[in-house]
Amino acid sequence: MLQIGKVTEKLGISADTLRYYEKINLLPRVYRNTAGVRLYSDKDLSRLGFIKRAQKMGFSLAEISALLNFRENPQAARPQIRSLAFQKLTDIELHLEELGRLRDELRLLTNLCGASPDGCPILESLDK
Repeated sequence: MLQIGKVTEKLGISADTLRYYEKINLLPRVYRNTAGVRLYSDKDLSRLGFIKRAQKMGFSLAEISALLNFRENPQAARPQIRSLAFQKLTDIELHLEELGRLRDELRLLTNLCGASPDGCPILESLDK
């Protein structure tokens, strides 16, 4: 069992975030000792690791909550899990396309800015 300070060090999650996760039931009520100090079990740490990995994949807290529920019976929830993951993949692919367009536009504007004797194409583009 680890106290909140050790968990924040180990997982890189702030104490406020840990308390928030508990408040919104993303993390079940954490065991507290007689002094009221939160003590996190290996199961809690596993759940927090799951949450962090899901966040890195772009899942919202609501989606992570659903995934955590699906985690209880993954075989029965497989179609819903797959659908949720497919939607997230689609969102990421669209975002990557948008980032590619932004990269190309910034590359062009940066080159134009270096070659332009007057004005600044970057600022002019942002003003449009």
